[in-house]
Amino acid sequence: MEMAVGIHNSITPTLNPNQKGFPLSSPFLRTQLSVGRTLSSYSFSKIKSPTFSRSRRNPLPSFIKCSVSEAEATETTTEKKVTLVRRNDIRNIAIVAHVDHGKTTLVDAMLKQAKVFRDNQVVEERIMDSNDLERERGITILSKNTSITYKDTKMNIIDTPGHSDFGGEVERVLNMVEGVLLVVDSVEGPMPQTRFVLKKALEFGLAVVVVVNKIDRPSARPEFVINSTFELFIELNASDEQCDFQAVYASGIHGKAGLSPDNLADDLGPLFESIIRCIPGPRIKKDGSLQMLVTSTEYDEHKGKIAIGRLHAGVLNRGMDVRICTSDDACRFGKVSELFVFEKFYRAPAESVEAGDICAVCGINDIQIGETIADKNDGKALPAIRVEEPTVKMAFSINTSPFVGREGKYVTSRNLRDRLYREIERNLAMKVEDGETADTFLVSGRGTLHLTILIENMRRENYEFMVGPPKVINKRVDDKLLEPYEIATVEVPEVHMGSVVELLGKRRGQMVDMQGLGSEGTTLLKYKIPTRGLLGLRNAILTASRGTAILNTIFDSYGPWAGDMSTRDLGSLVAFEDGVSTSYALISSQERGQMFIKPGMEVYKGQIVGIHQRPGDLSLNVCKKKAATNVRSNKEVSVVLDTTLDYSLDDCIEYIQEDELVEVTPKSIRMCKNPKMSKKGR
Repeated sequence: MEMAVGIHNSITPTLNPNQKGFPLSSPFLRTQLSVGRTLSSYSFSKIKSPTFSRSRRNPLPSFIKCSVSEAEATETTTEKKVTLVRRNDIRNIAIVAHVDHGKTTLVDAMLKQAKVFRDNQVVEERIMDSNDLERERGITILSKNTSITYKDTKMNIIDTPGHSDFGGEVERVLNMVEGVLLVVDSVEGPMPQTRFVLKKALEFGLAVVVVVNKIDRPSARPEFVINSTFELFIELNASDEQCDFQAVYASGIHGKAGLSPDNLADDLGPLFESIIRCIPGPRIKKDGSLQMLVTSTEYDEHKGKIAIGRLHAGVLNRGMDVRICTSDDACRFGKVSELFVFEKFYRAPAESVEAGDICAVCGINDIQIGETIADKNDGKALPAIRVEEPTVKMAFSINTSPFVGREGKYVTSRNLRDRLYREIERNLAMKVEDGETADTFLVSGRGTLHLTILIENMRRENYEFMVGPPKVINKRVDDKLLEPYEIATVEVPEVHMGSVVELLGKRRGQMVDMQGLGSEGTTLLKYKIPTRGLLGLRNAILTASRGTAILNTIFDSYGPWAGDMSTRDLGSLVAFEDGVSTSYALISSQERGQMFIKPGMEVYKGQIVGIHQRPGDLSLNVCKKKAATNVRSNKEVSVVLDTTLDYSLDDCIEYIQEDELVEVTPKSIRMCKNPKMSKKGR
């Protein structure tokens, strides 16, 4: 089946990648890619790849015949005489992208146009962000499943987080799908997390459909975005078939898509058609023994633990006796009490599920992520899920302040230990170790935001505890100390670029790239910087840019120790004694720096009540009262106090130093000096 692509009046030389002498890495091809800027116009398919003819006046592709669309529906392998059948009635896809590139908004439009909701049903924005914390912060934290039906084809859709700290959520769900929608902003192009998720998708050998989202932005530059994305494919050693990706241009908020940026349809039909055409159905062992890899777990008060995963082989029935296998060949037995499949926005009960579909299983209360639900008689484990190692750690300990137990319900080390070890059952990218003392635990994660989300969730569950400052996890190789480095990208207006560059330079950052972004007067700075230098950097950059800069980071690699660096120049103002703060005391105290507390607040000795205007800590008496004498009665002078600093949990964790702690309770967040460490010079 041959297909004409891009017919124009002017004829240009054609490039056939199947011709000998033109491998993907040939110098001729690299010259064409860098000079012609028509990267997305070529096909690199090994199977019946059509020859493309492209005019420079129209460098963007309108339609690409995906190599996977020509794959045979049934493939037979001689290995163990097992027939691999491709199901064409199901598509399993994950939507991956950098943070704030519009994944969840695009899923909203897909759900609405697939008639998941009634016409008169009130639907909130970003319906997939069902967690309270996700709605407050406007980010996706957990991967979630849903499904839609388009032209008799069921599409299981997994919405994934876009922030690099939650990369573990992306890694654990990619083995459930055959393809991904890579969503890229039409102005920003590929960002650090775009690279990370694409790298993982290519490692799994998944088919990729590139969605250039927010195409309706005034400064959209789709040609640049497609070319940059293609360069990223080449850089990540993508195969010829993967490089032959279909580009779809969309506006998620308006629910429109098209194969050309200038010709969008009135709905997302072109996107759905591209998914069916370019992403293959699951290849399954229809007659093989039951195998289902558990990739996520949920908990229900009535049903208990629910295991979610894709059925790789066989058929799973409700009430079936199964074997639970681990990667180390340890097995135990269980029974499936209830079985669900994902239909539209809900879980629907099912009597049986065939291989290739994604389902939820109840009845096995000790099931863990990474285990395999297999046939009772001859079940075998599937390869375990592997995620990248954490780079930042924090110490969690019980609350030792005088105010302990006033607001929280769970305050003991046993409560804290149980909660932390329960977290790592679901959160694969996190690790928990026992600390130096019985009431201290070391929690490691991908970044400070990863750990802060855990702290905030525990806080809302009525836990009371203390956390220390974040520290990077170093390695020693061949007697050389190595520390983690990250790629940091900062979008900042040109007027504030100087102060941001100076700030990053002080933190041992090395500039890698600098370029303008569209016509909005914004500059994109790209730095390689030690993870240590990023601790506390977000607030400093916002201050330097007057709140206009956007900072994104992604782990790069381990490198040589960059040397000492100072992340905070000023000391803290520390309460001198226990008591209630007064206006009289705060008038004189605010001359020493910026205060965190207001009059009438209870404080205790050692609590941090403000930021000193000089290096070093300073003790203050913020509870001093005006002496009441009857010598003379002067008219009361009106007191004018400066506005206090209102620090959030993230701000407090960025602020504290080695000898300081954050006290976390359900209603309050306080900072204090660590009584176990020697005091700074004052």
